[in-house]
Amino acid sequence: MKISAVRILELNKKYNLIEGLSKRELENPEGSGIDLRVGQVHKLLGDSLLAADGTSRERYSPKTELLGDFEKDGNKTIVLKPGEFVLVTTIEVIHAPAEKLKYDNSFPEGYLIPKIWPRSSLHRGGVSFHATKTDPGYKGKLAFAIKNQGDQNFIFELGARMFNIEYEPVIGEINRAYSGQHQGGRVTSQGEKEVQN
Repeated sequence: MKISAVRILELNKKYNLIEGLSKRELENPEGSGIDLRVGQVHKLLGDSLLAADGTSRERYSPKTELLGDFEKDGNKTIVLKPGEFVLVTTIEVIHAPAEKLKYDNSFPEGYLIPKIWPRSSLHRGGVSFHATKTDPGYKGKLAFAIKNQGDQNFIFELGARMFNIEYEPVIGEINRAYSGQHQGGRVTSQGEKEVQN
């Protein structure tokens, strides 16, 4: 069951689910979700490692090069050439509360998790979108990957609406809230080895 954009905004006033929403989304969201904007673009440089539990438990993610940052560069134009793959982050900061919330009087309290969708402008431009789930307890900017699968350049500006967020309740209990290394919106370990949480 998805929660409407209007209800998300009502819950946002009480629980601070999304910080930094644009005026458009605060005043006149379209459809069932709320649009989020691209804030940073990172190019991957080098290898990454994800080891199995029970072995070294070490991991590292690649170093990156920052291609653009909305806070520093404003509406800088980014050109994603055919075959290029980048990590992108949101301008907005997301809170997935670690405690159950009363999201509707017709239902019991529950954990709320965000579900992220690409705006259709991505696939209409030949771009694939890669995301994972966000667990209760996470707070920070969200990071995704996009890849130009088409034959032409995909051109976008920092600050453009690129993603859409909806919230869904989780049925039942969770064992523990998110406590992973990407808490706070970290994009990568920059090649530094670390022990998996």
